Amino acid sequence: MSSLGFESFTKKIYITASREKLYWCWATQEGICSWFLREAVYRTKTGIPRESDQKMEQGDMYTWRWHNWDGEEKGEILRANGRDLIEFTFAEFCRVTVELNTEGNQVLVTLTQTNIPTDEQNKMNIHVGCSNGWTFWLANLKAYLEHGILLHETKKDLRNVPLATFQFVNI
Repeated sequence: MSSLGFESFTKKIYITASREKLYWCWATQEGICSWFLREAVYRTKTGIPRESDQKMEQGDMYTWRWHNWDGEEKGEILRANGRDLIEFTFAEFCRVTVELNTEGNQVLVTLTQTNIPTDEQNKMNIHVGCSNGWTFWLANLKAYLEHGILLHETKKDLRNVPLATFQFVNI
């Protein structure tokens, strides 16, 4: 991304952890539920559920459920190389790419979300909402791996609070 626009965004963060640990955090049900989701299900191309510690593969389908949000996200794993790259469909129209690049004792995590529709509703809900959301979730991943703490709210039910997903920074 060479310029800013509403059709995509990129978020980056350095995390002191191994690339293998970071890949596990994204690519397995057990890993992604340790810092991000309440529940995750990965199914093979033939519909067979993967074990919680089994890595996703290209062509898998996923279902994700969060704390404090009743909705669910369903999508497809477009790329998963087993080491440092994952790409998946997200928010109906979009693609999210996660790249992991080792730099010394840290890994640069680069998340890019593309194909965002640019009508006013999607600018707000997808560009602003997802951009803010991924910023928080990447910081949560860093806090979890480097300090053993989670920043997201799992104890207080915020699902009935109007605009909670836009106002609470840790939802």
